[in-house]
Amino acid sequence: MEIRKKGKVISNKPDKTIIVEVERRVQHPLYKKLIIKRKKFYAHDEHNEAIIGDVVQIVSVRPISKLKRWRLEKILSKGG
Repeated sequence: MEIRKKGKVISNKPDKTIIVEVERRVQHPLYKKLIIKRKKFYAHDEHNEAIIGDVVQIVSVRPISKLKRWRLEKILSKGG
């Protein structure tokens, strides 16, 4: 089963790797206020095509390295 997530590229410094920040909105269980939770994912970018600010879609894959368990599927919109 492939899991897909959409997020923003916050770093592309490592070779063939991007760091994607995924935001999700959850409601606080007691106070019912919406809270934004953020999580970073390391994704494999074979051709170094994504740059900082891009909105991308990543898909889960088998472990590629110690931290990488995701692969860049497509770039949804270019940022700059």
